Amino acid sequence: MALTGVTVLVMVTAVVVGASLQRVSGTGMGLVVAPLLALLLGAAPGVLLANATTTVSALLLTLAVRRAVDWRRALLIGVFAVPGAVLGALVVGAVPAAALQVLVGATVLLALAVSGLASSLGRLPHVRQPWVTPVAGVLGAAFNTTAGVAAPVMVVHARLVRWSQAGFAATMQPVFMTMGALSVTAKTVITPVQTWAPPWWLVTLAVAAVLVGIALGGALASRVSATAARRTATVLATLGGLSAVVRGLLALGQ
Repeated sequence: MALTGVTVLVMVTAVVVGASLQRVSGTGMGLVVAPLLALLLGAAPGVLLANATTTVSALLLTLAVRRAVDWRRALLIGVFAVPGAVLGALVVGAVPAAALQVLVGATVLLALAVSGLASSLGRLPHVRQPWVTPVAGVLGAAFNTTAGVAAPVMVVHARLVRWSQAGFAATMQPVFMTMGALSVTAKTVITPVQTWAPPWWLVTLAVAAVLVGIALGGALASRVSATAARRTATVLATLGGLSAVVRGLLALGQ
């Protein structure tokens, strides 16, 4: 796959923005990066690279917030993320490229719509049943493997179980790290998905962009609210999701 200078610049910028938003609010990397990379590189390789960058950013943030992490809940979600990642990889392997692009964009838009609806409804019912966290793990990993977006599922889960924002934001880092690693593994090992492997220099650039984004987010954390960061991520993800759907539909029509 040919990479132009403009494409690489846009990709690096998206990773910096996504990592900054994740540093400020606890989410945002996958939302911003996945639909854009799917648009630039194609659905399967784009989401794969998004999963990889999310894994790196979440790993670095986990080290910073490890004392605030609810490790028991993170482990529970991580265990149930395994079947979700396998399910998502099977979908990616079975769907043609153009249709997968539509699916990625539509999944991003659906996840955002569900999250937005949950917010507009105000206080959601308090679900105390033990199944809600395992279900969130399965669905979050399936969404993450298919479209690179687990955050909306986890946000709805947090509101259902009355999870505090501080504990949620910290615990999501090892959760996103685990889901990202599982997604990459499932799509490269478990299922015979043909994916584009990025060159080493692009991977190096992506990791450097993550570091820059986290540093930038740390500098902005005292000036930008978590709510503003989440809104920014939502707007960018919506634009990326719509663009991916349109491009996929145009490809299907050819």
